[in-house]
Amino acid sequence: MKSFVQTKETVDRKWYVIDAEGKSLGRVASKAAHILRGKHKVTYTPNIDCGDFVIIINSKEVNLTGNKLNDKMYYNHSMYAGGLRERNAKVMIEKYPNEMMERAVKGMLPHNRLGRQMYRKLFVYEGQEHPHMAQKPVVLELDK
Repeated sequence: MKSFVQTKETVDRKWYVIDAEGKSLGRVASKAAHILRGKHKVTYTPNIDCGDFVIIINSKEVNLTGNKLNDKMYYNHSMYAGGLRERNAKVMIEKYPNEMMERAVKGMLPHNRLGRQMYRKLFVYEGQEHPHMAQKPVVLELDK
């Protein structure tokens, strides 16, 4: 009997919705990364993008434990002298909640071409509404 090897032509992709309201940032991000990589499937192949599409809603309502709202820092640099920009998690969750969630998920994906390909299947929205109802996404329940 031969081993089954997934190819990009035989990948069957589904759509999933994760509601982040009241959930921990890390738990939502790790679940999303798990699905984006395709590790929840029996046909998982490490060198093929066999993951599914993930929609994360209510990113503004995500929880951070401990004192992370004040202590956790996000950095950007413009590559010019003195171009370092620092923002803490409180500012990020108020002004840029989608970017905060996207950064958390992106950090859990492989850091190569395959990871960038997987990252394109992630969609994050601040509120309850999303424009992907035509794809009939399945709602995923997470533990707190």
